[in-house]
Amino acid sequence: MNYPQEVIKPYNEEGKKTEQVEHMFNQIAPKYDQLNHTLSLGIDRYWRKKAIKQLKPHQPKRIMDVATGTGDFALLAVKKLKCKEMVGIDISENMIEIGKKKAQEQGLSDYISFFKEDCTQLSFEDNQFDAVTSAFGIRNFESLDKGLAEMHRVLKKGGKLVILELTTPTFKPVRWGYTIYSKHFIPFIGKVLSKDNSAYTYLPNSIKAFPQGQVMKQVMIKAGFNEVKFKSLTFGICTLYTATK
Repeated sequence: MNYPQEVIKPYNEEGKKTEQVEHMFNQIAPKYDQLNHTLSLGIDRYWRKKAIKQLKPHQPKRIMDVATGTGDFALLAVKKLKCKEMVGIDISENMIEIGKKKAQEQGLSDYISFFKEDCTQLSFEDNQFDAVTSAFGIRNFESLDKGLAEMHRVLKKGGKLVILELTTPTFKPVRWGYTIYSKHFIPFIGKVLSKDNSAYTYLPNSIKAFPQGQVMKQVMIKAGFNEVKFKSLTFGICTLYTATK
């Protein structure tokens, strides 16, 4: 099945979305963390902690973080969950290099490995991980169904899936303010800090088009996941999805 965000590309040019997303993140990698914290007013840190808390009762020993970016979520999960192995995968080489540097600086290189991978075509074998996570990355997949299918495939039976994704608030007063913020403030700050005019116009457009709430729940069920739940965070600006294989 095709979803609206799959045809939205960072540069609106001919060619695969995957290639454009890779180029975009390679371009903005040096400023990515700063932009994340600035544009979310620092609330992204709270969202990550909330997601990681979902995994604590399960005590996963081997975790894969899909679309790991610069490794913020993966590194925090290693610290909070004390897992033996974390595998972070991303399509952007420049983002991964920053993640490796952060892991080294934080003394976590023995616990986390980074790999350049297409999230819709993972090289890992079936049933390898106790948990699979993804924070703010799945809307960038060229195929959402393929990406979720791969996450399901590498997850062990009974393993836990945790996804964080930016969403459009449904409460009208909040949605009105968010629309203005995402349409004008996000592209402006993104342009000033990253020097990439397209990246932070693509961001609100992809969020608006992405399936959310009940619709996303059904997409996850179709991919084979059980016990699918979701919870809106910060007035619906972000949504936390959990599921089991």
